Amino acid sequence: MGGEQDTVTRVRRRPELDAIRTLVVVGLIFFHSALVFDERDDYYVKNADTTEVTTILSGLAVVWAMPALFLIAGFGARHSLRRRGPGGFAVERLLRLGVPLLFALVALLPVPQWLRLKAADPGYHESYWHFLPRFFDVRFDLGEFPFVVQGEHFETGHLWFVVLLLAWALMLALAARLLPRERLRRIRDGLAGAAGRRGLVLLLPALPLALISALDGMEESLAGWSRWAYLLFFGYGVVLATDDRFREAMRRDAVLAAVSGVVLMGVGMPLFFVVSESGGDPFTDLTGPAVAMRALYGMTGWCCVVAILGLLDRRASARREPPPAEARPSLGRRAYLYLALGALPIYVLHQPIVVAVAYGVVSWHAPIAVKYAALVAIALVLTIAAYDLLVRRNPVFRPLFGMRPNTTERPGE
Repeated sequence: MGGEQDTVTRVRRRPELDAIRTLVVVGLIFFHSALVFDERDDYYVKNADTTEVTTILSGLAVVWAMPALFLIAGFGARHSLRRRGPGGFAVERLLRLGVPLLFALVALLPVPQWLRLKAADPGYHESYWHFLPRFFDVRFDLGEFPFVVQGEHFETGHLWFVVLLLAWALMLALAARLLPRERLRRIRDGLAGAAGRRGLVLLLPALPLALISALDGMEESLAGWSRWAYLLFFGYGVVLATDDRFREAMRRDAVLAAVSGVVLMGVGMPLFFVVSESGGDPFTDLTGPAVAMRALYGMTGWCCVVAILGLLDRRASARREPPPAEARPSLGRRAYLYLALGALPIYVLHQPIVVAVAYGVVSWHAPIAVKYAALVAIALVLTIAAYDLLVRRNPVFRPLFGMRPNTTERPGE
């Protein structure tokens, strides 16, 4: 594309997207630490005393956090695809996502499963090295795509996000290779034109999410969303990155989205507890209340994502001032850039560390609040230290965690 068309479709860099991604990734340390004390979740290590408060707080996070990550990933994928072409994009994603996934499967992901067995049975004394071959006793099941490798103890754990993201990225590369560009351009222009009507940017994308959530169900192990809903969020991110008119529509409808999200959540969350207390499974049941709850959940998630992105974009645009060339970034800005560049390594590292720390913390004789605060503090320090000392400063380990060999990359690249 060139000339006038380039002027229409050029999309400026979105620093608020980097900020959201960084917030979610660091926030996962707090989130997964809370699951140790959650009354409902079957986490690797569980505290003897649990609470339902974490269920409510978790629900406020899962409805938007991982969907936002997939949408932001789609946004970045679109720009990477445009720069590199389908083949180069596929190779880049295999290196940036596939290599960390394979490395973590061998070096990190067996640890939480082994600690799960030790925490559940005080009489379990099998060494880690004896357990390791059982972790890799696997079978292939294409029906679980893209989680085609299955086993009694094998799992991709918290890296289900990387598995899905890699699969969706490779599908995008294939689609870009096969689908006619002119037809895609006409579809994009039609959608961008429709986005000019107030409310359509909320309604049209929300309906497929409501349908998938209601009929396909919600996967508790995937942070409460269907894997196919995540594909939609990723695809929405790709589309949003093609035209600034989508961005303008999200900024315009951000307040409407926020109000809609609060109302929908206010109706849907009580339904979750109604279904649960009646003995049903709100994630998979096909009863009227369960299906209605999941439909509302799908729409709520989209409204929340639009509200968060739109409101942050408004704020960023209002405050956007080019800093003086000689100005030194503030301490907060330097800390943010430090964490933003390490988003993927921090994501890969954090859960094995949280589980290992929790294995010791749950044996303390202390209130839940004290244990939780200690768990978060220790896990956060260890995760950042591991990122800094083992990955960021180590040219051998940087590629194994999806970082480029040099330190010149920017957040989101």
